[in-house]
Amino acid sequence: MTESGNIHRLVEGFFRHESGRLVAALTRVFGIRNLDLAEDVVQTSLVEALETWSLGGVPDNPSGWLFRVARNRGLDALRREGNAARLAPDVAALWGDDVVSAFDEFALEGEIPDAQLRMMFACCDPDLPSRSRVALTLNTLCGFSPHEISAAFLSVDEAVRRRLTRARKRLRDRGDVEVPVGEALRPRLDDLHQVLYLLFNEGYNSSHPDQLIRKELCQEAVRLCQLLTQHPVCATPASWALLALMLLHAARFDARVNTDGDVVLLADQDRRRWDRGLIAAGLRALERSACGDDATPYHLEAGIAAHHCLSPSFEQTDWRIILQHYDMLMARSPSPVVELNRAIVLAELRGPDQGLRAIHAITDVDALADYPYLGATLGQLHLAAGDPERARAWFLRAREQTESPTQRHLLDRKLRRTLN
Repeated sequence: MTESGNIHRLVEGFFRHESGRLVAALTRVFGIRNLDLAEDVVQTSLVEALETWSLGGVPDNPSGWLFRVARNRGLDALRREGNAARLAPDVAALWGDDVVSAFDEFALEGEIPDAQLRMMFACCDPDLPSRSRVALTLNTLCGFSPHEISAAFLSVDEAVRRRLTRARKRLRDRGDVEVPVGEALRPRLDDLHQVLYLLFNEGYNSSHPDQLIRKELCQEAVRLCQLLTQHPVCATPASWALLALMLLHAARFDARVNTDGDVVLLADQDRRRWDRGLIAAGLRALERSACGDDATPYHLEAGIAAHHCLSPSFEQTDWRIILQHYDMLMARSPSPVVELNRAIVLAELRGPDQGLRAIHAITDVDALADYPYLGATLGQLHLAAGDPERARAWFLRAREQTESPTQRHLLDRKLRRTLN
């Protein structure tokens, strides 16, 4: 790859890794009503990085370089307006030569991760509809595109764009929104849990056409969830269960893709490649989560992941226990995706015909119309039931619905099996 190509990939990586932290640091000083300004200066700073680094090389501390450029651009914009009132009150009082040092005290590089988590809580404002809170946080502080959010919500891009526009306008119209502290964090935890769950899920089953797994997103979700478990208010059983779920899934990363970059399904994975240290950490987190009275969806999903991790082989999986977990999950938090996953377990336990019947009984199957895993599952079950013609039709449909070359290659392998 050329040097220019390397820099393009580096800047793209920084967009993923640093943009949310930079926006959080800037917004902490500019105020959440200036969220658009913070995003604009981060975007232009990334463009400047691409141009400057291509000519002069990458600086020793690229994160610090981006932070300083973004900070200066934001302050210049406010100076041109002569409007110190748009700054947070603590910094507005120092408007003038001292504002840069005050800014640094607010948002030193080492503090950005905590600032990001604080701004996530701020974006989960109860004044916004629940899905808008989650979408805004994913877009602004996790770097998700509307397409990635729509994939997570099983929605369409335009609906997500409208939702984001309305949420931003509502925050601007309200003026500054306080970042909650102490017990005020607790009512926003459910939304933040969902944000981190979707952040991890996008890394684990990426909607990006060129990447099956995006470990950096999973690592960021784990990092932020660990911060929750270190906070006296946020270290709830649900936070520990969510962390357990992430760690148990992350333990299987290396076995999910072979040396050729092909997908390796659970049944075919070399369990010797699973990370036993992460499994142990996940089990410890799951044990810590058992201190409450309620089994949240994260508890149930982590329990399913734990049973998979502890099974000596795919053939020795206790599908009855896993089905029980899915039954409880359906009672606690029903969704078409949960019903689809339950049908897969049912097929393993009672045969493909039972799985097919369960899929056709899904309450809102139309919500899965554009979901490629529905077609892939139906194809696999029809193939197992001895109907290669129907299996082929469903595999072809799933292939048309995914942009991922890796997933298409997997479906091509399955399609060849329908011809045997």
